[in-house]
Amino acid sequence: MTEAPRARTELFEGPEMAAGTMPPVESTVSRETSLARPNHTRVIVIANQKGGVGKTTSAVNLAAALSFGGQRVCLVDIDPQGNASTALGVDHRSGIRGTYEVLLDGDDMDWHVVRSAEAPSLWVLPATIDLAAAELELVGLPSREQRLKQALTAYLANQPMDYVIIDCPPSLGLLTLNALVAAGEILIPIQCEYYALEGVSQLLRSIQMVQSGLNPDLDLSTILLTMYDGRTRLSAQVAADVREHFPDQTLQSVIPRSVRISEAPSYGQTVITYHRASAGGQAYMAAAAELAQRGVSTGDLSN
Repeated sequence: MTEAPRARTELFEGPEMAAGTMPPVESTVSRETSLARPNHTRVIVIANQKGGVGKTTSAVNLAAALSFGGQRVCLVDIDPQGNASTALGVDHRSGIRGTYEVLLDGDDMDWHVVRSAEAPSLWVLPATIDLAAAELELVGLPSREQRLKQALTAYLANQPMDYVIIDCPPSLGLLTLNALVAAGEILIPIQCEYYALEGVSQLLRSIQMVQSGLNPDLDLSTILLTMYDGRTRLSAQVAADVREHFPDQTLQSVIPRSVRISEAPSYGQTVITYHRASAGGQAYMAAAAELAQRGVSTGDLSN
């Protein structure tokens, strides 16, 4: 793998958020121009079995923002819908080899990881619709919960990365279980709407089950608030409730409702490259900077 070009650090500089649209973010986070590299690869699974919470959107934009901050990032798309692959401009038509072949056929990740044009040091393992059958096909295979971990361990031995971001389907099946077993950290996006915490307790139980047997090192390190609307009391109340339940894990940075965030995937882009000065682009850059800063300040929460 050739060395990635230097990060375009100017993308971590830009206008402040519009007043009143979001809670304040510390200037040391939102104005970061480069991010400190972790001591070891941080493998972060982004999961929430509830759909529509900004899971894939957060996965691709955090991956791109970390890459523009000078990090080497690999995004593993393990969702049969392949939306993360789409947003990062990676071909994932039926017949394209990727996550399915890694999990089911035992292929090396090296064979199928491709470079994304979205960021200077960002690679993607694409997902195709073939993964829809993987839940059933994995059942009869040996070490069915460990297959992604085994593949990822072998890949990282030859291709050093600072971050691996795993985007999961909105379910708690064998695909998500593989991601939880392979990861060192879990990031849960929670939308600032009614029933925001609905289903999170079920996810927490699944995390505890994984911790008790398959992956004792898995750490619920990060909660990211999404779809925040500063014009409503509801968003403020939901944010307060989430911070009360997860005071140490919840990022100060929040992701606003944003037309630009919604538009970007239709162009095969992240909001970082589609409209980096938008409130959504700035918010994801701030969240990525805070995520990186937390990893360094806590002694690197890596796998």
